[in-house]
Amino acid sequence: MKGSTFVISIMGVVILIIALMVGLPQYSVWQQGLAGEAMLARAEQTRRVAVLQATAERDAAVFRAEAIEIVGQAAKDYPEYRYQEFLGAFGEALQSESIDKIIFVPTEANIPVTEAGRSVE
Repeated sequence: MKGSTFVISIMGVVILIIALMVGLPQYSVWQQGLAGEAMLARAEQTRRVAVLQATAERDAAVFRAEAIEIVGQAAKDYPEYRYQEFLGAFGEALQSESIDKIIFVPTEANIPVTEAGRSVE
């Protein structure tokens, strides 16, 4: 009885060793296959993100160019547009107190009067 139990246990160990010898390489191949699939999925996702980002940047550039074209056309069609823009920016600068000093230059027919303090004799 003892001898047959010993033989069965040795055969169990031998079968276990053979199973490990066959199974471990196959498990390693399977695991590497899964790791490869994961890397492929990660690379594909990274590529998709890069494509979407490039598309968004291209669309933004197109919209920026269209906006510049619209503003340029408005400035050409309506000369007072630039003046209004200047006044708006000037008003914002005054409100935010980023302008320290304002110098008024007297003009006559839109030409600066350089000798405003002199009297004409």
